[in-house]
Amino acid sequence: MALKMPMLKTLLVLYLFLNLDFRRGSLQTPPNSEEKAEDNITMYTRILDGLLEGYDKRLRPGFGEWTTVVNTDILVTSIGPVSDTQMEYTIDVFFRQSWNDERLQFEGPIHSLSLNNLMAGKIWTPDTYFHNSKKSVVHNTTTPNKLLRLESDGTLLYTMRLTISADCPMQLYNFPMDEHTCSLKFGSYAYTSEEITYVWLDNNVTNGLAVAEDGSRLSQYYLTGFETHSGSCSTSVGNFTVLTADFHLKRKLGYFLIQTYLPCVMTVILSQVSFWVNRESVPARTVFGVTTVLTMTTLSISARSMLPKVSYATSMDWFIAVCYGFVFSALIEFATVNYFTKRSWAWDGQGDAGRNRRRGRRQGRRSLYAVRRRRRAAHSPSIPQGEQIPMGPIGRVPAHLEPIPEAREEASPVHVPISSDDEEREVKTYNSVSKIDKVSRLLFPLLFALFNAAYWWTYLSK
Repeated sequence: MALKMPMLKTLLVLYLFLNLDFRRGSLQTPPNSEEKAEDNITMYTRILDGLLEGYDKRLRPGFGEWTTVVNTDILVTSIGPVSDTQMEYTIDVFFRQSWNDERLQFEGPIHSLSLNNLMAGKIWTPDTYFHNSKKSVVHNTTTPNKLLRLESDGTLLYTMRLTISADCPMQLYNFPMDEHTCSLKFGSYAYTSEEITYVWLDNNVTNGLAVAEDGSRLSQYYLTGFETHSGSCSTSVGNFTVLTADFHLKRKLGYFLIQTYLPCVMTVILSQVSFWVNRESVPARTVFGVTTVLTMTTLSISARSMLPKVSYATSMDWFIAVCYGFVFSALIEFATVNYFTKRSWAWDGQGDAGRNRRRGRRQGRRSLYAVRRRRRAAHSPSIPQGEQIPMGPIGRVPAHLEPIPEAREEASPVHVPISSDDEEREVKTYNSVSKIDKVSRLLFPLLFALFNAAYWWTYLSK
């Protein structure tokens, strides 16, 4: 038993020695790629922890020493829609800001670190806001669309995707041949220009502003150009740096040609067709006039519904007003023609035929009366002067002295001969064409054509 105990101790020591030597050999073998990745993660975790140790995100870089310069550029992915009634436009952008924070400098084999939005909440970032924004949205699907990239020299790139509804004041005097400049203004909310200065990132290609090719396709506008400006805004607190991106828009005319201009022109032409309708056709010409006036009223109301309630007249309003005047004038023209058709024939040069007809009727009546008087005189007996007519028993005149009653057969009417010229005039008078209609057939289309030529030349040549 005494011999077995030392032997067991010897075996135990030998086992421990061999196991320790095996572990030492395994540690001396070269590490694999997974172990290297773990070492890098551990190293940069320590770097980031070291950078944030004692870091005060409430203070801007260079606080109390120099002005922080924020380089900015914008990539526009889409523009629109543009609302005329609200006078605003919507724009979807990638908004990028870059600045240097010496407190975040580090050393390592990698010179750039791409971080997510969680890191952005732990460091100082510019308090940028949009001056003319009505509503702004940061995209959060599937995660907040933000990127923070840190360079080894402390330079930070902060990118986010935004959808902005911004104010766009419009002057609609030339609507719908108008052009507008919609701006996007931004700057620091709390820091004056002595503390933070914004500048456009000029890379000799975009000048800080770029628009994607698909983003410039608008339904009602052409994007004719864009440019950037730098300025300042003075307030009671101090001067603030303001950067401005201008987008030049020109309205497309096709929609309004189809919906407003062509219907107005066709309505005016329809109102002038009534000049070629017989003036005795009162119902037909009345329908032409009233229908076209009501149609122009409807077109005017629908055209105004697309615009804000401005206090001035646009170019479309002037066009509709003139068309309305032509249509209403056509209705007044028919009323004038109808008045002279009922009251007098002299207006159309038919006075002689009318007087001949009236003269013939009067002469026929006189001849009939003369014949009746002659018949009465022929059948009445003559009574000597001074002799009284004997009366009958009851005071009646004797039968042989009563006048013979008139013949019940009426005399045949006396016809006044009418010459062939009068007959032609009478037939012509019934289907006559008013001189007012003749003049209107030429005058109205000519004036409307001249108005259209002057209107389109004036507005399209600007």
